[in-house]
Amino acid sequence: RARERRARFVGKNGACNVAHKNIREQGRFLQDVFTTLVDLKWPHTLLIFTMSFLCSWLLFGMVWWLIAFAHGDLDHSTRLQRDPPEGASGSLDSFVPCVTSIHSFTSAFLFSIEVQVTIGFGGRMVTEECPAAILVLIVQNIVGLVINAIMLGCIFMKTSQAHRRAETLIFSKHAVIALREGKLCFMLRVGDLRKSMIISATIRMQVVKKTASLEGEVVPLNQIDIQMENPVGGNSIFLVSPLIIYHVIDKNSPLYDISPVNLHHHEDLEIIVILEGVVETTGITTQARTSYLADEILWGQRFVPIVAEEDGRYSVDYSKFGNTVKVPTPSCTARQLEEDKSIM
Repeated sequence: RARERRARFVGKNGACNVAHKNIREQGRFLQDVFTTLVDLKWPHTLLIFTMSFLCSWLLFGMVWWLIAFAHGDLDHSTRLQRDPPEGASGSLDSFVPCVTSIHSFTSAFLFSIEVQVTIGFGGRMVTEECPAAILVLIVQNIVGLVINAIMLGCIFMKTSQAHRRAETLIFSKHAVIALREGKLCFMLRVGDLRKSMIISATIRMQVVKKTASLEGEVVPLNQIDIQMENPVGGNSIFLVSPLIIYHVIDKNSPLYDISPVNLHHHEDLEIIVILEGVVETTGITTQARTSYLADEILWGQRFVPIVAEEDGRYSVDYSKFGNTVKVPTPSCTARQLEEDKSIM
């Protein structure tokens, strides 16, 4: 009976398949409110954006209504509506309100919106009668500027997040194992769809599998770094065109004892590839990730060439990005291949 396939640690799109549960110290997220807002989903962010302005308008609308009520502006407005003055003089005309044209909570709410968003239709304004009203005007302007700065900064960060740029960094759907320079190598292809480059791009690879120590300790997700090779040497790559990144399977490799016969029996094997670099246009560091399970590794195949010279320029055919062809490859482990060479 076939064993159940292990869940991915990293998805093909780079998303980490990890769920965080039973976090007791939830207050730590509130200590970094800005990052929490940026990490929220768009519907939640827009809801908080709307509610922050609406609540501040309602709060200061209530404050303006209380100031008008305490000063008697509402009673004066009621009397003016009931008994409008006939002449220019009179006791009603000599009354100076804190804020003109406030008759109810609705008008106070409208004035609150005008103050905070600086619309200013001209029908309502603060007078010199009440110092408290001038103080509230200053406080509301400051609060409005703070809300604008936080929410606009949050939306800007969400629209310019690094993972958006990583959407155009692509990896081959399958990895391959074949001979290169007489040695078995694990190979994959990586490319960048945009013309703007990734500066100081580096690539690294890890094998994630379940292991057990000599003392009996079981590590369900043991991450083992393995050395990557690429055409320009080291981990830094010049990703101006698609490159084939490869790992030489030697005695230090976790793939040293894997053969085509037992490759697909390693349900716990997962190879993670991580590409990091700085976006040329924004200067933001981005990271693209993918992973390969055992059944996504093709033995005895090689990637077809996709770069050709046309009209004095190099042309890349992305329709063949993941295409492979079969090549003669020994059906043995890298250990057996090395031992056979030493005997010969």
